[in-house]
Amino acid sequence: MTTCRTANAAAVVRLLLLCSFCAAAAIACDPPNGAKFGYTGSVGPDHWGALSPSFRQCATGTKQSPIDISTAQAVSNPALQPLHRDYTVANATLVDNVVNVALRFDGDGGAGSVSVGGKLYTLKQVHWHSPSEHTVDGRRFPVELHMVHASDDGNVTVVAMLYRFGRPDPLLWQIQDKLAALHAEGCRADKGAPVAAGDVSLWSLRLYSHTYYRYVGSFTTPPCTENVIWSVLAQVREMTVDQAAALMAPLEQAYRRNNRPTQPRNGRVVQVYRNGFINKKTAP
Repeated sequence: MTTCRTANAAAVVRLLLLCSFCAAAAIACDPPNGAKFGYTGSVGPDHWGALSPSFRQCATGTKQSPIDISTAQAVSNPALQPLHRDYTVANATLVDNVVNVALRFDGDGGAGSVSVGGKLYTLKQVHWHSPSEHTVDGRRFPVELHMVHASDDGNVTVVAMLYRFGRPDPLLWQIQDKLAALHAEGCRADKGAPVAAGDVSLWSLRLYSHTYYRYVGSFTTPPCTENVIWSVLAQVREMTVDQAAALMAPLEQAYRRNNRPTQPRNGRVVQVYRNGFINKKTAP
């Protein structure tokens, strides 16, 4: 990953996180220049690059996300380390960002962190997409969770988790009443008002990281900034159909399918970490 200058990178991170946390508006996140984006029609993903000069990288970037992960082509790299995630119990706020529902963590680093390449990244927020944005061998899953982290020097890493329908998800079980309250807020004139979620345990998000896929990509929403380090967990988790519906319920109908299509790999190598390095292929 190319390291940005600290000041500029930090400014980009603040802008991106602000966009992620913005209150509801008529058509998606409304940045300072007034550009808007969505998932269908003239503001859909095929048009993002033309909606604003600041969105140009959505069309011209060569390291865009999400991608399809080919398990047969993923290359084992012995230099990759286990994905050490130190998540804890944190005070959180549930937010309707218009394009997704997010859980924002209060304080400075109180939610925990992840270590990637020897660098510590603090967890800032998590949000959900339905259906999944990343695919595996062409298969798309019902839901994908993005855990957005930032380092002190302004770089960003995202840990992604894929979900199928099945048993209840422990994280969503904790906030199910708050999701209902967020949905109720959407029916009022002050739509978009955040809902205090209280203390939320993130311990369950530390599980199942024996295998993950690593590549360098971008944010999956405008401005599609690149040089984001992605770690996509291979273990598919579960949530119930009702939990998935509750996640999408606060959103306007046009944003209840909020996944960007997969983007060309453009020669990028997807690396895989397996506990024990089962794959016989090795990274160059």
